[in-house]
Amino acid sequence: MRTSELDYELPPELIAERPCEPRDAGRLLHLARDGGALRHARFAELAAFLRRGDLLVLNSARVLPARVLARLEPGAWPAELLLLDPGTGPTCRALAQAKRRLAPGARLVTEGGAVVRLGGRGASGEWTAQLEDAHEGWTGIAAREGHVPLPPYILRKRATRGDLPQDREWYQTVFADRDGAVAAPTAGLHFTARAFETLAERGIGVVRIFLRVGPGTFLPVRAECLEEHRLLPEEFEIGAESAERIRRARSEGGRVIAVGTTVVRALEHGARGRGEGAAASGSTDLFIRPPFEFRAVDGLLTNFHLPRSTLLALVYAFGGTEQVRAAYAAAVRERYRFYSYGDAMLIL
Repeated sequence: MRTSELDYELPPELIAERPCEPRDAGRLLHLARDGGALRHARFAELAAFLRRGDLLVLNSARVLPARVLARLEPGAWPAELLLLDPGTGPTCRALAQAKRRLAPGARLVTEGGAVVRLGGRGASGEWTAQLEDAHEGWTGIAAREGHVPLPPYILRKRATRGDLPQDREWYQTVFADRDGAVAAPTAGLHFTARAFETLAERGIGVVRIFLRVGPGTFLPVRAECLEEHRLLPEEFEIGAESAERIRRARSEGGRVIAVGTTVVRALEHGARGRGEGAAASGSTDLFIRPPFEFRAVDGLLTNFHLPRSTLLALVYAFGGTEQVRAAYAAAVRERYRFYSYGDAMLIL
C-alpha cells in the first residue's frame, strides 16, 4: 500500500485544542464492518451499540510529564527533551530538538537549572541524556519541571505554544494506573465514571491491559510504501486475569472491543505468540496495515487519526480502506473534532 493512500484533507479548525466537558459529551461515529450505514451519536450513548456479554479492553498506561524545556548553551537557544524512560538515575533516553543543530556532547540547561549532556544517538533518533548532577535522577526532574507531552498540532494552535494546568487532567484517562507512557491512549480519554456505570448496568464488561505508548506509534510514515516503514518496539503486558476474561467473553459469544489502536496491537501480537486468550508480555513492533487477519479483536473504539500515520493504516485494515475513507469524509462534512482531544469512532 502506498503511503499517499493515507492522505485526506482536514480543515485546520477541526483539530481539537481541548477535550469536551464532560469527557463523554463528545460525538461518536459508528461504522458497521458489514457495510451498513454510518450512524451519528454521542459518546455517552456508547452502550447502546453494544450487547450484554461484550467486553471492552482498555490500556491503563499513565502519561508522564515527559516534556522538559531547556536552552542549548552557549547562546541560550530554545531546546526541549522528550524523556522516553526516566528513572531515578542520571541517564535516560530522550528525543531532543533545538533551534541549533545538536551533536554529541551538547550542553543543555533545563528550566529548573539542571545541566544535561547529550551522549550518543541511536538509530531511531533517540539521544542518551546524562545529568551532570548525579544526586537528582530523571524522575525528579520530570516531577519538578516536566510538562504534559502534548502533540505538536495541539501546541501550535495555542497562543502560548505550551500546555495548560488543566492538561495534566485532560491528557490522562480516568482509569490510568501504570506509569510510563509519553503519549495518551487517546480513545480512553472519553470515558467517565458515569460511562462505566452505564456499561456495568447493561452487562458489558471492562478489563485492562498495558502498552507503554512511545513516540514511535505517532511518527509519520516517510517511506513511499507502508511495507518499508518500521515501528519502534513498545512494552506491553496482558495479565492472566484479563486474558482469562477475554477468552471467556469470546467463548460465551461476546465481542472483544479494543479501546484504542494500542490495545489492538497488544492483543493481536499476543494472539500470534501464545495464542488467542493467553497472558503475554514483552515488546511489540507489530505494524498492522491492509491486508491483515485479525484474530483477537471484534470491534475498535478509536479517535480520528492524522494522515500518513500508522494509526490510520491500522484503522484502514480493521474497517476496510474504502469504508474508512468514506467515514472520514463524512466526519469532515459533519464537523467532527479530530485527533487526540477530538471525537470518537466505533467500528463494529
